[in-house]
Amino acid sequence: MPAQFISRPDLTRPDARTVKASTWDVDTPERQRRAVDAIRTAWAGRAWPHPGLLSYTVHTGEDGRTLLTYAQWTGEESYLAFVADGRDDRDAAVDAAVPGIERLGTHSFELYRSTPLAAGDVREPGAVVIVDVEFEGPGPARQRQWVDAVFEALGTDPAPAPGGISGHFHLGTDGTRVLNYAEWESAQAHIDALAGPGDGIGSLTPQWRKVQTFPGVTGGRVNRYTPALSMVPGGEV
Repeated sequence: MPAQFISRPDLTRPDARTVKASTWDVDTPERQRRAVDAIRTAWAGRAWPHPGLLSYTVHTGEDGRTLLTYAQWTGEESYLAFVADGRDDRDAAVDAAVPGIERLGTHSFELYRSTPLAAGDVREPGAVVIVDVEFEGPGPARQRQWVDAVFEALGTDPAPAPGGISGHFHLGTDGTRVLNYAEWESAQAHIDALAGPGDGIGSLTPQWRKVQTFPGVTGGRVNRYTPALSMVPGGEV
C-alpha cells in the first residue's frame, strides 16, 4: 500500500500514541526544495513502510535551511519494530538526491491536550509554529502542570490572537520537554500576535505571567515552518 498525499495530518487522532519529531539541516532554500521533492518521490514510489506508522508530515523552516518531520505512530513498540527491521531505504534515496543532509536528532512525544476548534472552522494553516520548552530534569507532573497553565491563560485571555487556528501540546516521553505544534493562518498572523502588548502571543494577564515564570523551565525555542507535504497510507500508484 503506497502513500496517499493529504493537506494536513489529523493531529488529534486517538490511535496516535507516539509522535516522533525530527529536525534536518539541509543548508539552503534551494536544498530545502530539493529535499522535499526527494522525499515526495521516495515515498510515492514505495509501499507504506510499516502498519504502525499512521502519518508522516514534512515542513520547511522559515530559516531557509531546516526541515521538520512529524510522524504519528500507534506506539513506541511499532516504531522500534520498524527500526529493528532495518529494510527501509527512503532516507538513503533522499540522501542520494540531496547529499550532506544533517539530521539533528529525533525526540519522542505523546499528545496531551489540544485547543478545541470552533464549530465550522475550516481554515487551513499557512504556517506551523513549533514551541519547544525544556525543563530542568524529568518531571512528568510538571510538564502537565505547565500545559494546564497555558490552557488557563488561553481561556482567560481578554484579547486572544485572531490568527491562531489550533495548538497541540505534546509531552516529551523523557519528561524534560513540551512541544506545542501550533497551526496559524499565516506566518504574518503569528508575527502580528508577537507584536502585541504581552510577552509572547498572550495578553498582559496574571495567567500568562504564571506561564512565563513557571518554575523549572530552563529554555525554549520558537520556530516557524511552512507545511510542505503530508502522507497517510492508502494511496494508489
